[in-house]
Amino acid sequence: MLTALAPAAGLAQSAAELQRGAADTKNVLNYGMSYDLQRYSPLAQIDKQSVKRLVPVWNYSYDDNRAQESQPLVYDGVLYVTTHSATMAVDAKTGRQIWKSKIEYPPETPRIVCCGIINRGAALYDGKLFRTTLDANVVALDMKTGKELWRSNVIDWKAGYSQTVAPLVADGVVITGISGAEYGIRGFIDGWDPATGKHLWRTYTTAGEGEPGAETWPGDTWKRGGGSTWITGSYDPALNTVYWGTGNAGSWNSNTRKGDNLYTCSVVALDPKTGKIKWHYQFSPNDFFDYDSVAEMVLADIPVNGKPVKALMNANRNGFFYVLDRTDGKLLAANQYGKKVTWADGIDAKTGRPIDSEVTQNLRATEKTVEVWPSTLGSKNWSPTSFSPKTGLVYANTLDIGMKYTPTREEYRAGATYWGADIEWVWPQGPRGYLKAIDPATGKSKWEAPSDIPRFAGTLSTAGGVVFTGKLTGEFEAFDAETGEKLWQFQTGSGIEGQPVTWEQDGTQYVAVSVGIGGVYAIFSGDERLASVPAGGSLWVFALQR
Repeated sequence: MLTALAPAAGLAQSAAELQRGAADTKNVLNYGMSYDLQRYSPLAQIDKQSVKRLVPVWNYSYDDNRAQESQPLVYDGVLYVTTHSATMAVDAKTGRQIWKSKIEYPPETPRIVCCGIINRGAALYDGKLFRTTLDANVVALDMKTGKELWRSNVIDWKAGYSQTVAPLVADGVVITGISGAEYGIRGFIDGWDPATGKHLWRTYTTAGEGEPGAETWPGDTWKRGGGSTWITGSYDPALNTVYWGTGNAGSWNSNTRKGDNLYTCSVVALDPKTGKIKWHYQFSPNDFFDYDSVAEMVLADIPVNGKPVKALMNANRNGFFYVLDRTDGKLLAANQYGKKVTWADGIDAKTGRPIDSEVTQNLRATEKTVEVWPSTLGSKNWSPTSFSPKTGLVYANTLDIGMKYTPTREEYRAGATYWGADIEWVWPQGPRGYLKAIDPATGKSKWEAPSDIPRFAGTLSTAGGVVFTGKLTGEFEAFDAETGEKLWQFQTGSGIEGQPVTWEQDGTQYVAVSVGIGGVYAIFSGDERLASVPAGGSLWVFALQR
């Protein structure tokens, strides 16, 4: 269903515009602010001094009480944003709705979603907006009117598949991932024709019979082996390579699928035209603990051992910070950044493989209950990091939560959960989360800002020396990128799990963030302190008070 007030002003986007996304301060054309997912802006009107004058200029209601994790996009004065049930075009200066396109779902659809009924955003290209839906469809809308142009079904959602991912347009191909590893799916990444919605290719993340890596799966376990792909990949146009993270294997009890289980818990480097895997790196082979590796693969040219390197950086859920050479996947550094990590004693620099701790060795041998850190939530969950080329630091909302973990033997049933473990949280004495400024080369933090209730929002860093993020209790925050001093905050009225963005229009720098509590921590933690945080999704936009 479509509601429109007036046509938008936006024109078609070209591949060249998308490639210039990092330098285009008047628009936000890419998920992650740019193809490299650095979530960094060269804008500096809002800086360490002026940020104290930041005030809201408008608020737009999503008319939705679900969790909101979507990243807005901005083009030619129009802001585009998604929820699980609608796509909206809003005047970026005034907050006036231009059009709203609603999604109608079968009544039973939400039951197959693991960890929150959400959508993380859209992609723009050639006058079209592309998004995914919970019932596993890829949809193209006309950017000016919101009219649906095509809809392509990905797979039957009733088998446990769903989509929350923001698409990526790379080399003229719309690329999407899939969710559902907790339902025993076989994960994959798809390529689509942006003009027609024709399916171009599919790359599976569990290696089947006759495929490279098939020997890493016993029997037919690859058929229900997981490997979700629910976070958008990055893209290097110069190398014409897409880097996409893959999720946990299914079920969690890895003794039922002995082997490395390629390509789960990995990054795969893909040719965007064909989906062919150029190389891969596996962070957690034969993963026991749901150390899902879908989170953002950040690209930057940084010095490593005194030499400039085309790097890929990942603050992995398993508690280690990785730096890879993105030309070939070679491991350059892997250091602990998580506050407490007990599942592994480190990463072998020669093989790139984790060194199982005594805890993990005992678990593999006995399948008896162990206490292990981090928990299945990871040392960092989905919430995106940012990288500032100005400071050379990565800004990440991290977690410090353990678990008592008991493997179970799960029977697979299509469309039903396929966990393979029982979990009991182990809380630290003190904060459960920290915003950290991490040195990629060492994994060490230059500073950290604790939070009793962990932050699950994305971060945004700017040339003004400011890092933006938010709390589940509703505070939108700004920190000094060099020192970690909190410079400003504003209570938005609901928990923040969105992804901040910034742009300039008519000489004014704006900052926007989606607000609305929900998501994995709110659902599963049992944290009673969140009971008083109201639900209700909306978009806040801020600028300096004149």
